Amino acid sequence: MLYIGYSSNLERRLMQHNSGNVKSTSYRRPVKLIFCEFYLFEEDARNREQYFKTSAGKKAIKFMLRSTLHTLGYAGKVGFILTEEEF
Repeated sequence: MLYIGYSSNLERRLMQHNSGNVKSTSYRRPVKLIFCEFYLFEEDARNREQYFKTSAGKKAIKFMLRSTLHTLGYAGKVGFILTEEEF
């Protein structure tokens, strides 16, 4: 499953996932970062996050990353969204 999330500190968040401190991904370690986007303003990041919650957004991720996902052997569904407030 692909994990899509928002964080104001990417390095810290990736360390939390890989140390097992995030319940939703603790059983799927190690977590690999395969794509990220950076925004100057939180509002823009949140708007993008909202887009990725839609069916069209999930399809777009699969389309944009199709070569990467194929190479990694990914065949599942795009998962849930986690926001900064949830960790």
